[in-house]
Amino acid sequence: MNGIDAWGFATGEPEPAGNHRDRAHDPTAGPGHAVPTMTEPSSATTDPSRAVGEAADPQRKARAALTRILEPGDETAGRWLREMGPEALWQTLSDDDAVPPPGASPAKVAGLRLRAARARPTADLDAVTAFGGRFICPGDDEWPGQLDDLGDARPIGLWVRGTANLRLWALRSVAVVGARACTEYGAHLATTLGAGLADRGWTVVSGAAYGVDGAAHRGALAADGATTAVMASGVDHPYPRGHAELIGRIAEQGLVVAELPPCDHPTRSRFIQRNRVIAALTRGTVVVEAELRSGSLVTARRAQTLGRFTMGMPGPVTSGLSAGVHQLLRGEAAVVTDADEVIELVGSIGDLAPDREGRTRIRDLLDPVATLVLEALPARGSEGTGYLAQEAGVPRDVTRAKLFELLSLGFVQKCGDRWELARRAETTGRSRRGGT
Repeated sequence: MNGIDAWGFATGEPEPAGNHRDRAHDPTAGPGHAVPTMTEPSSATTDPSRAVGEAADPQRKARAALTRILEPGDETAGRWLREMGPEALWQTLSDDDAVPPPGASPAKVAGLRLRAARARPTADLDAVTAFGGRFICPGDDEWPGQLDDLGDARPIGLWVRGTANLRLWALRSVAVVGARACTEYGAHLATTLGAGLADRGWTVVSGAAYGVDGAAHRGALAADGATTAVMASGVDHPYPRGHAELIGRIAEQGLVVAELPPCDHPTRSRFIQRNRVIAALTRGTVVVEAELRSGSLVTARRAQTLGRFTMGMPGPVTSGLSAGVHQLLRGEAAVVTDADEVIELVGSIGDLAPDREGRTRIRDLLDPVATLVLEALPARGSEGTGYLAQEAGVPRDVTRAKLFELLSLGFVQKCGDRWELARRAETTGRSRRGGT
């Protein structure tokens, strides 16, 4: 049996016995990415009905509490979590008399202990279960192993709404991000790209924001495909408010994912940290319209550092909303124009975009000799067969035969014993009958 990588794609090499489960969580973004050691046992389920019972799991409960205490992407706290484990870290931050974590400043510890005083993990776990969600942790069967590439910035856990399996959906996923105040051109590109990816069986991942994000989600939904919204707030706290209906549709048809616990609100820094999850979760990131200073570029550059594919859809060079994309394309990003070209990059071997050529015209199909005779004809006026044979460097009898071929195709017309170009608009690629 052939092995598979952490994304679920065949490697073409036999898989070692007993290695399948481990490889599902093994990061594949390339060397140099720290991977935290997993110590907690796997106890995940995608069945929301079991989530309340799972709240009794001390490590799950501790991680749920820490999502309300620690800010997403805090690498210092992530190091504490890796070194101490979730239960010990939660206890340390909950006890004013406990020894602070190694290297922690008194001010930071004091602030985190204020947050710890309001952490109610059992209530949060019950709340997410009440609206059909769940909380998944590193080591769970549903945990996407590629998130481990973030090292100490890896999420503590993820709050999820929707019935699909997040890990399986992430195996074939592409992030589509871009400007909030996008143009009609950008919205059209994002919608068609989202629909095209979904139609080919890929999950469209974005942040549910206005503009490109929303357009990409709508395209995937319209194609009856898979889409995942990664939120900078709690999964039960739709933001922006104007997208409450869209986020509700995504929760019904796809997945809504967040690092923050129920009811928590977004902040500027949380939007920025949300981008790292989008970049790590997917096989590649496509940017559709972005200014020179844009959160979308943060996502794309994070994807680059993680070894993911980074792509951009170009726009008018006069548009400020395309300036950031064009700057990205001058680096290591690839130009893409549709879903086929995206999948050619992020998919498996054989997922090739169709060859694209300009429209074939009849003149392109002429043999070389006929082309020489045709080019010998003057732009205006007419000439005899002998003159044309001399200009073309082709024998007279061959020239005469080619002139009649050109006549049948509608390129020339005969005027007595002379020849001239036909007055026609040869642009459609269809031959004319009788030379007219």
